[in-house]
Amino acid sequence: MDTNVAIIGAGLAGSEAALQLAKRGIACTLYEMRPERQTDVHKTGNCAELVCSNSLKSMKPESAAGMLKAELRALESVVFDAARAHAVPAGGALAVDRDAFSADVTARIEAEPLIRLERREVTDIADAADGASALVLATGPLTSDAMSASLAKLTGDYLAFFDAAAPIVMADSLDGSILFRQSRYEDADDGSGEAKGDYLNAPFTKDEYDRFIEELLAADRVISRDFESKELFQACQPIEEIARAGHDAPRFGPLKPVGLTDPRTGRRPWAALQLRAEDAHGSCYNLVGFQTNLKFGEQKRVFSMIPGLENAEFARYGVMHRNTFIDAPRLLDANLMLRKRIAGREDVPVFVAGQLGGTEGYCEAIRSGLHVAISVSAMLRGTDIVPLPVQTVFGALLAHATDPATKDYQPMHVNFGIMEPLEKPVRNKRDRYAAYAERGARALAGYREALVDAGLMEED
Repeated sequence: MDTNVAIIGAGLAGSEAALQLAKRGIACTLYEMRPERQTDVHKTGNCAELVCSNSLKSMKPESAAGMLKAELRALESVVFDAARAHAVPAGGALAVDRDAFSADVTARIEAEPLIRLERREVTDIADAADGASALVLATGPLTSDAMSASLAKLTGDYLAFFDAAAPIVMADSLDGSILFRQSRYEDADDGSGEAKGDYLNAPFTKDEYDRFIEELLAADRVISRDFESKELFQACQPIEEIARAGHDAPRFGPLKPVGLTDPRTGRRPWAALQLRAEDAHGSCYNLVGFQTNLKFGEQKRVFSMIPGLENAEFARYGVMHRNTFIDAPRLLDANLMLRKRIAGREDVPVFVAGQLGGTEGYCEAIRSGLHVAISVSAMLRGTDIVPLPVQTVFGALLAHATDPATKDYQPMHVNFGIMEPLEKPVRNKRDRYAAYAERGARALAGYREALVDAGLMEED
């Protein structure tokens, strides 16, 4: 097929879009500014580098996150396949060795003859569209200033919010006499005498917790002002902002002790921080839910007050950064195509994938890249774009994110709150979630069959 699709940004969404287009015989040029120009939080030049957390959330089939993963499996996501190949223990969640994962995705892209990976910053959308049959914007939440300015000219509007990443500590610097291994609601010891569970837990007494919160609230911040809630993406609230909402707020959030038993006391701790392995070797751990805006020195001082982390060596301090996303309900259709065209390049349709489009979450970004690739493939083949059923979890997210009636839009994860109600109401929550998953599976099977019939996917 004599086409070339330009994709700007080789994050999760851009990488998936490029690999999916190549699978369908469509050539593309994938532009990535790193390592020529780094962001404030990226460390490498690899494609699909994760910068906030290494967790891709729950694998449980009867959860919204689990339903999304079922879609990625059924639709043969290449990036999701790489994630599963580099999974690290994380209880019921999918977490990855982030370095091995991004290296694998990069290798797959570099080995694909239909993908030309061009490492340079694109500063003007119109230039990238020159000679392209379609353009995919996947520059992510850390879109450069120059690209943001070009995007603003095209859309007439874009929004921003602040996001934060959690610190990572070295495993051999942690105090194993205090920390205990256990996943929530699982036995810490099955009788064999060996510690069980995928998480390390740092237990607080009431006095330890009170002193920690006191110092946390008094610590110096990088951005030294209080944030309004609308400026902060709720799923990545800095721990100090959570504490600012109330002294006990962290105990009902990231520091909740429910489902845990401290083997030293045989009781549930007053509060507990969970630490999740960052790599397959367990050489370093992420402080789960501890996104932060504290200065590096303050992170060392305050977080060393956490029981078991008194001598912690930080492999990476937490950082806070400004994220960019467009006003999706007013700018995108259900195929993630911009309703506006580039002046002078009206023949080139523009699609938006990933967090720039106003969806939030790693798997959501992967799924959006896949969705855009299917839409672009259909358009270039001259076939109808197969509509994604709203009964699927990503279909529900798209319906919410691209509905012009949605006001004051903020980035959204997949969740059952935006799903179309069941025909017959189910009172029990567990049964209701199971019903959503069952209905979604039926809709997904029909969607996949329609893609096969349209020549947009191969039969199993």
